[in-house]
Amino acid sequence: MYAVIASGGKQHRVEQGVTIEVDHLNGETGSEVSLAPVLIVDGDAVLATRDELKAAKVVGKIVGAAKGEKINGFTYKRRTNQRRRYGHRQQYSVVEITSITSK
Repeated sequence: MYAVIASGGKQHRVEQGVTIEVDHLNGETGSEVSLAPVLIVDGDAVLATRDELKAAKVVGKIVGAAKGEKINGFTYKRRTNQRRRYGHRQQYSVVEITSITSK
């Protein structure tokens, strides 16, 4: 059985026991987290409509944290001596999927 969930503006295909990286979630390491919304569940039958997915639930456990790649940026405006450097490094939560329920 697998499910497709949406988290942080991205969609993830998950199965029980799989570890995924999602955008930073509020919670400590070892805490349970419910991942919603569930977009599709495929098991014995495919559940895809809103009414069928109301009872669907994906639960995971936060295993740890991770950091993405550093992004360096530079902006400037010509002839005005305006320059600005900036950087960003995305924070992720590592989540292990513990259960997928469809009913």
